[in-house]
Amino acid sequence: MATIRNLKIKTSSCKRIVKELHSYEKEVEREAAKTADMKEKGVDPYDLKQQENVLAESRMMIPDCRKRLESSLADLKGILAELEEAKQKEGPEVTEAESTVADVEKLFETSEP
Repeated sequence: MATIRNLKIKTSSCKRIVKELHSYEKEVEREAAKTADMKEKGVDPYDLKQQENVLAESRMMIPDCRKRLESSLADLKGILAELEEAKQKEGPEVTEAESTVADVEKLFETSEP
C-alpha cells in the first residue's frame, strides 16, 4: 500500500537523480573542454590518454543516470496511481510529486539522444 511517506521518498529520489544527471552533464562539458585544451597545447600523449579516459568515464555515467531516473519516475508514478485509487490524492506532498513528474518528463522530452 502506498503511503505519503513512500511518496516523499520517491519524490526526493527523483529530484536527487535529476541533480546528479545535471552534475554529470556539467562534468562532461568541463572535461571535454579540458581535453580539447590539452590537445591544443600538445601535451604528453600519456596524459592526454588519461584525460580521454576520464572523459569517457564521465560520459558513461549519463546513460546510467538516465536509466535510474526512468526507473525512479516509474516508481513515483506507480505510487501516485495507488494513492489515487485509495482516494488519498491530496496535499502538498502529492502536488510536489506531480510537479516532479512533470519536470522529469519535460527533461526527457528536451534531452532525447
